[in-house]
Amino acid sequence: MSERLDHESLKKSYEFYKARNSKLDMSRGKPSPEQLETLSALLNVVTRNDQCFSETGTDCRNYGGLEGLNEMRRLFGEVLDLPMEQVIVGGNSSLNLMYDTLARAMLHGVKDGCKPWGKYDRISFLCPVPGYDRHFSICEFFGIHMINVPMNVDGPDMDIVESLAAGDPTIKGIWCVPKYSNPTGITYSDEVVRRFARMKPAAEDFRVFWDNAYIIHDLTDTPDRLLNIFREAEKYGNEDMFIEFMSTSKITYSGAGISCMASSAGNVRRILEEMKIQTIGHDKLNQLRHSLVFRSADDIRKQMDVHRSILHPKFQLLYSVFEKELGMIEGVSWTKPNGGYFICMTLPKGTATRVVELAAEAGLKITDAGAPFPYRNNPDDNILRIAPSYPSLNVLAEAAPLLCCCIKLAICEICPSALH
Repeated sequence: MSERLDHESLKKSYEFYKARNSKLDMSRGKPSPEQLETLSALLNVVTRNDQCFSETGTDCRNYGGLEGLNEMRRLFGEVLDLPMEQVIVGGNSSLNLMYDTLARAMLHGVKDGCKPWGKYDRISFLCPVPGYDRHFSICEFFGIHMINVPMNVDGPDMDIVESLAAGDPTIKGIWCVPKYSNPTGITYSDEVVRRFARMKPAAEDFRVFWDNAYIIHDLTDTPDRLLNIFREAEKYGNEDMFIEFMSTSKITYSGAGISCMASSAGNVRRILEEMKIQTIGHDKLNQLRHSLVFRSADDIRKQMDVHRSILHPKFQLLYSVFEKELGMIEGVSWTKPNGGYFICMTLPKGTATRVVELAAEAGLKITDAGAPFPYRNNPDDNILRIAPSYPSLNVLAEAAPLLCCCIKLAICEICPSALH
């Protein structure tokens, strides 16, 4: 059943919203000011020179410590369920670690006996879609060809992943956000994780970039569960294939957090050997501050409960407005993830770009329609990534009906049959 609406009434509603001259932004999944204000302890936990020493006596004001402080390696290891020896601590951005890892692979390769990726005429990455735009931007920057892989309700279509990777040695990797994927909110099922773990790609230097950005970012009392990829991969001798990333960007300060990467013991040795040419070490004082505020993974989980109390009402507000305004319109649906930072909305084909245009004209900024796809090209033009985290509840209460009006107007303009 569909809601009956006509273009004239929708246009009047749209002009009403437009006349407000609003300046609303739902374009990025940033923590809100309210969330950032819950971490004031990080600003003053180290205030004197004699507090600047790690548990091993390292002076955090000085050079050294390429692999990171033991305190932070151990803390990340707890969250990832890995030994601290498999963890390397970075700066404030896991994206930076992913970029650097790919850059080193292009210049020097990832395995002895295999040539650098940049020495090939062309290499490719598999890209589950819809996915994370910044992953795709890294590939595009390095001239890596991207191949779309559809996302199913339990993760990437593994029949396609396995077939493509096994059939072409120039396919060198795949991007994965395995828990609460950006933007769909899907968590990979046990079977999908196990199929990744036992993959046999044609390229012996194939790498899975396991971006576990939302590993503890639950929104409900029934969080999703994700298998430990390294534990599964070890059963097949495939642990070298995986490089895992996470950060505290949406735990503490997105602009001043801590990131990490984790991999097999052999990969960690190789990465550290290459990194020592690149840097003397990341910000150890910031690592020390984090380790003093968060003594264990349980401390981090308590902080995530605080974030959840702020985020959950925002998601619920959007669900309520969407159900009221869009629930009866054919071809419109949205995800209700158990965690993460996004809602993924599916629209009738050919309407998403027009929604973004209409919203911008009315003072609402949302993510570009093509962003969740390589080369910013969604052939069906039917996906919107909705980011509820940054605006206040009051702003969301103003933005959500406007967004719904833009959606209905775009559908009325492009495929009016969906409204009748």
